[in-house]
Amino acid sequence: MITFILSIIFLIISYFVYGRIVERKFGADPGRLTPAYRKTDGVDFVPLKPGKIFLIQFLNIAGLGPIFGAIAGAMWGPVAFIWIVGGSVFMGAVHDYFSGMLSVRHDGASIPEVVGNYLGKPVQYFMRFFAVVLLILVGVVFVKGPASILKELTGFNVSILVAVIFIYYLLATMIPIDKLIGKIYPVFGLSLLIMAVGIIVALVFGDFKIPELVPENIRNMHDNPGKFPIFPMLFITIACGAISGFHSTQSPLMARCLPNEKDGKMIFYGAMITEGIVALIWAAVAMSFFGGIRELGEVMSEEGHNAAWVVNEICNSLLGKIGGILAIVGVVAAPITSGDTAFRSARLTIADSFKLKQNNLTKRLLVTIPIFAIGLLLTQIDFGVIWRYFGWANQTLATIVLWAAAVYMLKTGGKFWFVLIPATFMTAVTTTYILVAPEGFQLPYVFSYISGTSIALVLMGWFLFKNFKMNISS
Repeated sequence: MITFILSIIFLIISYFVYGRIVERKFGADPGRLTPAYRKTDGVDFVPLKPGKIFLIQFLNIAGLGPIFGAIAGAMWGPVAFIWIVGGSVFMGAVHDYFSGMLSVRHDGASIPEVVGNYLGKPVQYFMRFFAVVLLILVGVVFVKGPASILKELTGFNVSILVAVIFIYYLLATMIPIDKLIGKIYPVFGLSLLIMAVGIIVALVFGDFKIPELVPENIRNMHDNPGKFPIFPMLFITIACGAISGFHSTQSPLMARCLPNEKDGKMIFYGAMITEGIVALIWAAVAMSFFGGIRELGEVMSEEGHNAAWVVNEICNSLLGKIGGILAIVGVVAAPITSGDTAFRSARLTIADSFKLKQNNLTKRLLVTIPIFAIGLLLTQIDFGVIWRYFGWANQTLATIVLWAAAVYMLKTGGKFWFVLIPATFMTAVTTTYILVAPEGFQLPYVFSYISGTSIALVLMGWFLFKNFKMNISS
């Protein structure tokens, strides 16, 4: 319990201390007019209150990520606490802040356009395709998942439920952001936070033995450590709640609604820290609810016992009837709210790529209809194999955004180490993972570790060489 409490305290303090450092290094300017006012169109560029934006951003980036990922990551033991806390503070929150604020500085541009400004046209073209594919996949998976759960609750046919969810997605993608998303997201965001607070109260006052981060527990406690080494598997498994590239596709949505650059710390850095706290809570309760880490692994290995089942069991047991309602919100509403903003982000990314203004309904339909046609087709495909690549693709996207942020700091003459180190580390993680993973090249561990680390260090060396050249020429 001591490790758990100290971790939460560290996350909260980091928001005020490290968040302020990041904000200062970036150079947030309260006097600069934001795109919400300069480009107001009543659809996507709409000034909103900071508190409302925070809740929308939190729900956009959270969904099920910090819950399901943390439950899966808990099987590695207390080392998951280190990654959640360190990842959230020094990587995830930095990544989210820069993806949001760089979008603000570039007229609310989607992340491929932002990245292209700093990493070049070839990367921009790749990111346009990569981001849209990722977003459509997220949207489709967050149709089938909730539909299957709703079938168990209501008895309705899955196809009918898929159609209903898709109709909602179409509306959420097209309607002005303040008319639907701006009204219901804060409610769902509060529901997720209330569920997290309820769990933490039950943990503190209940009879739970949360593993402490003591020397004998700083090891791989997974039931199959040979197949699932801490590096890089844990860093891919817990994405939302530590660092997630999907967040960078969502931040521009709120960048277009930000009333003042000084609100960026609360909305972008703060929402990520809040998500880290939620992940920490769910990792802790997963490690202790069933009696221990070994018991968690045994439960998860049983047929039909997935992360959604664990959420339902924990909420109903610890929070009673209210918990049951919150569990439904968590495993149904949360993924739906991630799915609709995924499709909305896909629309904006395509519109930005082809310079299509979106203040006209016909132009929005021109972009939206093909996206949903592809999405409907993809619901007929088994995602068992494809979706395993999502974790790697997600962290790869985060890595690219961090490199763009590092180049931004380099070009503006600021201190860049606080971005360069996370970018280098995540390069090692994603490269090593795709080399060693079962769904990757399945190469030997030692070779993969050496190769992944070497590639990361080469990129860091190239970056430092560029910095050296710039200093010499100036």
